[in-house]
Amino acid sequence: MNVSEVCLGTMTWGQQNSESEAHEQLDYAAAQGINFIDTAEMYPVPPNAQTQGRTEKYLGTWLARQQRNRLYIATKIAGPGRRDWIRGGRTDLTRDVIAEAVDTSLARLQTDYIDLYQIHWPQRNVPMFGATEFDPSKEKGGPSIHEQVAGMAAMIKAGKIRHYGLSNETAWGVCEFHHAAKESGMPGPVTLQNSYSLISRNVDNDLAETLFRAKMSLLAYSPLAAGILSGKYLSGAKPAGARFTLFDSLGIRFRKPMVAEAVDAYAQLAKRRGLTLVQLALGYVASRWFLGASIIGATSMAQLKEDIAAAQFKLDAEALQEIGQIQARYPNPAA
Repeated sequence: MNVSEVCLGTMTWGQQNSESEAHEQLDYAAAQGINFIDTAEMYPVPPNAQTQGRTEKYLGTWLARQQRNRLYIATKIAGPGRRDWIRGGRTDLTRDVIAEAVDTSLARLQTDYIDLYQIHWPQRNVPMFGATEFDPSKEKGGPSIHEQVAGMAAMIKAGKIRHYGLSNETAWGVCEFHHAAKESGMPGPVTLQNSYSLISRNVDNDLAETLFRAKMSLLAYSPLAAGILSGKYLSGAKPAGARFTLFDSLGIRFRKPMVAEAVDAYAQLAKRRGLTLVQLALGYVASRWFLGASIIGATSMAQLKEDIAAAQFKLDAEALQEIGQIQARYPNPAA
């Protein structure tokens, strides 16, 4: 798939954004040459039983009026647990559940196929969403990685999805998916969608090697750390209508003790170099060799216009060197 390096994220549609606002964002993004749109069956956020699936529906009413073959649509199947109101709690990633979830997303999206279908988070016990330590006591049963690969392969064979990817996954998990696919002669995953930004850098080590050797690319979500790297929360500010002002339980990883200090250091660097913090943050993500696309989301058109432009900003070598110096002091504060 030849996708734009900026991917339009959608997770606020249906909660903070109306259907007409979602369509306005889509029209603008398409006019800027963005052909890649990412959503999920779980959206919008914060997820709840009343709004679940609304984001896909908003995208679907717009998609029905577009030339489908010029766009690349990515969505995700929810992983196990966490959201017991999805399919009445049937969230184990069996072949049947994958097939049901695909059909439901196709109906909401008003399309015959999904370009990239992703597992939103792993079936197995994995530290994620801000957790950093693996806990063997949380081990549980469930469908194997081989069964998940087979479920995705069946959807590809049926023409309902073109490719599949992983999200919030570890290096071990990526390798196991490729091993299971190779062993059984089935397609393997092509992308990894994980959090990545100036302050969330878990991809830089073993995952970067894994992406290189598996010939995969990163879809970086939260490249602005859920808005933290926009600068709007500097000095403890709580702007009206902002996500962290409205929802106390969201983005726990971005509220860790060293995050504010690191963000302030990056803001000072941006000011010294005559850049906005958004240009510095998105320019950094755009510079990474493993990047497939930065996933940009916004609640206002002003934010969207700034973010799309900044995501294509090229930082010079001196700026990247100065970023490296700050990273040496704050290696991974929102891990």
